[in-house]
Amino acid sequence: MVYPDTLVGTDSHTTMVNGLSVLGWGVGGIEAEAVMLGQPVTMLIPEVVGFKLVGKLSDGVTATDMVLTITNILRSKGVVGKFVEFFGEGLDSLSIADRATVANMSPEYGATCGFFPIDHKTLEYLEMTGRELSLIDLVESYAKAQYLWHTKEGLRYDNEIEFDLGEVRPVLAGPKRPQDKIFLSQVKTTLPSLGVKSTKDDKSAESLKNGDIVIAAITSCTNTSNPSVMIAAGLVARKANMLNLKSKPWVKTSLAPGSQVVTEYLVKSGLQRHLDALGFYLVGYGCTTCIGNSGSLAPHIEEDIKSNDLLVAAVLSGNRNFEGRIHPCVRANFLASPPLVVAYALAGTVDIDLTSDPIAIGDNGKNVYLSDIWPSNDEINEVIQNTINKQVFTSRYKNVFSGGKYWENLKCDDNDIYKWDMNSTYIQSPTYFKNLSSNLNSSDNINISNANILALLGDSVTTDHISPAGNIALNSPAGKFLLQNNVMVEDFNSYGSRRGNHHIMTRGTFANIRVRNEMVSAEGGVTRYIPTGEEMSIFDASQLYQQNDIPLVVIAGKEYGSGSSRDWAAKGTFFLNIKAIIAESFERIHRSNLIGMGVLPLTFKDGCTRKTLNLTGCEVISITGKIGINQELKCIILRQNGSSQSITVVCNLNTAIEVEYFKSGGVLQYVLMRMMAS
Repeated sequence: MVYPDTLVGTDSHTTMVNGLSVLGWGVGGIEAEAVMLGQPVTMLIPEVVGFKLVGKLSDGVTATDMVLTITNILRSKGVVGKFVEFFGEGLDSLSIADRATVANMSPEYGATCGFFPIDHKTLEYLEMTGRELSLIDLVESYAKAQYLWHTKEGLRYDNEIEFDLGEVRPVLAGPKRPQDKIFLSQVKTTLPSLGVKSTKDDKSAESLKNGDIVIAAITSCTNTSNPSVMIAAGLVARKANMLNLKSKPWVKTSLAPGSQVVTEYLVKSGLQRHLDALGFYLVGYGCTTCIGNSGSLAPHIEEDIKSNDLLVAAVLSGNRNFEGRIHPCVRANFLASPPLVVAYALAGTVDIDLTSDPIAIGDNGKNVYLSDIWPSNDEINEVIQNTINKQVFTSRYKNVFSGGKYWENLKCDDNDIYKWDMNSTYIQSPTYFKNLSSNLNSSDNINISNANILALLGDSVTTDHISPAGNIALNSPAGKFLLQNNVMVEDFNSYGSRRGNHHIMTRGTFANIRVRNEMVSAEGGVTRYIPTGEEMSIFDASQLYQQNDIPLVVIAGKEYGSGSSRDWAAKGTFFLNIKAIIAESFERIHRSNLIGMGVLPLTFKDGCTRKTLNLTGCEVISITGKIGINQELKCIILRQNGSSQSITVVCNLNTAIEVEYFKSGGVLQYVLMRMMAS
């Protein structure tokens, strides 16, 4: 039997597989756990947006420029919860790697997936990566028989967008969101918009200035699996070395490919040694700088930034540049193609127009411009043809499932039940089921009575704002907890590494240094404890509220929970005793994760927002009504002056099973109670 392949994964960038015509999308870890326990993946039948591509990319324009442009277009159109399908004659000029780059970033433009249909490019990729000819023939015949083969005629979509690839120009995205496209010539204009003036000529060459780049990273699955941009980065490095150019000494450089094949063809082509000469050494395979694992800056650099309150930048070929994600000292983060990352490392600043200003001065005393080191498409394609073939893929991945020596030597016992180490600061038994009830027929009514507001947040609050994955700060609630448990500062590691310890992760919830709670003037994970008016960490306030049996809510703006499919953004919310999130809109995966943890996602109705309601965070909130699919509920707002206001909020439970999950206190509770009942 033959049927179309599908995939769900716990990484939001599971969507990359749509570039190879496999329908797939990311789900939260909570939802995936439920699937492993036998629950189905449920969703409303989505709208499908057709994105027609015509023309082809101009010479000197990269696949990264294309995907950042498409991200900007689709985010502005609004495709959250929708499928996007790319079609049109423009597909003929896009390799599978180019398509995968676009498909990978569908979480950034908000879609459930960005799908590319099967065509001759798909078959060519299957052959190049060593698939058997019989399989390739089967894919072709099946796709054509089932009308899955790409066609340019007779297609119908709920909505359609057309875009000419010839209009794409070199761009970056930033300094805070992936959808904020900036033309290369306009990057330097972002400094005034961030509240700082250019200091390009203020200080000596040795002194760090506003706009200086302290991190330049070729990283992330989005771009480092694409040969065209990786080869381009290597060629830029080679040309720079020929001119004896160097990365600026204050720039921390790194290379983290998305595949071992990348290392293979960079070494084979001789380009890796040129990247090494500029400081772009291989640091590993996986999530590094793109998720906040860049490591520390040089102590004198970090001290200079803090003591002079400098606004410095990071330029990376990643997919996310949310505030506080890349490095706590870096406030301006830009996404760029790998060759532009190399160019910016040479320039050492974003306070520059790379289209007209010189990058550096060569040995001959002449100015060197971006055009002097930028490769042509012909140069890139020549290297690709000479280095990338079937052998590169088959040799690297023939033993991919065998595991390395550490895996083979891993010691484990034969017990069916995990033995918890009570002294571990990495893995602890969580208390999800502390108040587990065996009653499957919970009340149909919701009654959140006299809840305080824990945080009043704005638009585009990401899962990074809610649950950071990077370094743990010394004076944060999590840092203090580790010190109390005899963990040295140098052994703190990251939030991402300690996801198995709910004590740490709960303290890390809303601990992002760039989260802005409108209840207080300070930036970071701070709130006002309303009963006393005292300002304190969000974690500490939540504990005081819990001690007094006071439920909590969070109020937010648009696109709440965008970004990574980080289940701890929902788990931490649950452990803080937050009963509901009231927002203008939610991102798909985080909404699902909240339901999975028994936290109710609610949206404002009739144009209401925190601003139109003039909320300050001092109000007391009560929510009542019948729980149901998209059911309207009554929300009473009691203000400090004694006045009250009634508004309508909408229950963001979209399916019958989501209603059951919520009524049971969460998806895992639902599954376990059914198991107990049977």
